[in-house]
Amino acid sequence: MKAHTVNFERRDHRRHLIDLADKVFVNNSSNLFNRDGQRSSVILMIIVNDSTFDFGQGAPDSRSKRSVVTIGAYDGVHRGHQAVIEQVRLQAEILDARSVVVTFDRHPASVVRPASAPLLLTDLEQKLELLANTGLDATCIVKFDEDSSRETPSDFVKRVLVDGLAAKRVIIGEDFHFGHKRGGNVALLRELGPKFDFDVVPVELISRGDGVDEPVSSTAIRRALAGGQVELATQLLGHHFEARGKVVHGDQRGRTIGFPTANIEVPKVICIPADGVYAGVLTRANGDAHVCAINLGRRPTFYEHADHSLLEAHLLDFDGDLYGETVRVSFSHFLRGERKFENIDALKMQLKHDIEQTRAVSKI
Repeated sequence: MKAHTVNFERRDHRRHLIDLADKVFVNNSSNLFNRDGQRSSVILMIIVNDSTFDFGQGAPDSRSKRSVVTIGAYDGVHRGHQAVIEQVRLQAEILDARSVVVTFDRHPASVVRPASAPLLLTDLEQKLELLANTGLDATCIVKFDEDSSRETPSDFVKRVLVDGLAAKRVIIGEDFHFGHKRGGNVALLRELGPKFDFDVVPVELISRGDGVDEPVSSTAIRRALAGGQVELATQLLGHHFEARGKVVHGDQRGRTIGFPTANIEVPKVICIPADGVYAGVLTRANGDAHVCAINLGRRPTFYEHADHSLLEAHLLDFDGDLYGETVRVSFSHFLRGERKFENIDALKMQLKHDIEQTRAVSKI
């Protein structure tokens, strides 16, 4: 679903939203700009997935549609998130309202507790793509910095949900907290609802469904990835886990032994699976997808004390140059753990087997 620009300048009667929105996300590009083409403080960005979307205030005589809204970090846009979003869409249809998700330009934990902030399952661009694919009318990105981390829950509700989005109904997970010191919750929203003419619907968390007594969560998915359980991560996410990065020059060792790889530089803030060998798919910027055998690790056969893991993808039946391209690598199956081989011949024999396994699980 393609995003559209909100033309604030042509909607003078919506000046309250212009005061909130210094930047607008356009056409699924990660390049963000303010109304004057200058860098400025972001308060709210809006991605409109429906070109007919109109924002209005909550006044009874307003002719604009109201909004059914949910709020959250939405890291990974996993099955639990998808269940909440489905309720937002259904309730919006019933109320003849717009379906909107409010999320943040960074994970709130990276501001309030940076030393223990979790690695991300999705960067902002991927999160926006996944949210657009749910069929929501719009996604609002709220800037989260030290100043906004001190905003009271009541002020956040007034600024974003009421003045910005004309919320008619707020749908959130039953354990959701927001605002300064996580002081906002379902109870507070219910308290504020009558004052601002919206109601609140808490949604029960969905269970993992694999016999483990815990709900689907971003934390559970990170734990699965840390154990190399990419199949479990897929089950919890509702889609394959995907890492994105630029193809960079490596030491060419793979090519010299007959197994060329694309070396992909993944941002350090992104969560990646445990070291090991996986089957998956590499997708180029032009949309071409290639089944690949993925190696994540420190290559102990060649290096004794590598200081970080590398992501390398050997594309099956491909002979081309990917240098400089930004690519996506999705992980479908765990094949084996990383290990050190006695010699190059032993490594080459194992790599051939890895490729055979990749073909088998990928059914090609």
